[in-house]
Amino acid sequence: MEIIWTQHAAERQREWQIKLGITREEIEDGLRNPSQVVPGDWGAQVAQCKHGDGLLRVPFVQVEDARKVLTVYWTSKVDKYWREE
Repeated sequence: MEIIWTQHAAERQREWQIKLGITREEIEDGLRNPSQVVPGDWGAQVAQCKHGDGLLRVPFVQVEDARKVLTVYWTSKVDKYWREE
């Protein structure tokens, strides 16, 4: 699966790499094999993976066979976003 990075998402990834060591490879792996995908805003979906004591969230839109990354962020509010099956 192809992953398309927006400029904003790439900038946010660099910020999170400095803060928490979250690499581009970790994010792409999370997009290819997310722990879960939940609905996002404006038709986007959000790939989620637990990371440390928080949650890595990657909002994206599906574009044919690719996933276009809109932004990337980490949150400690796991209970707010994690959906129990």
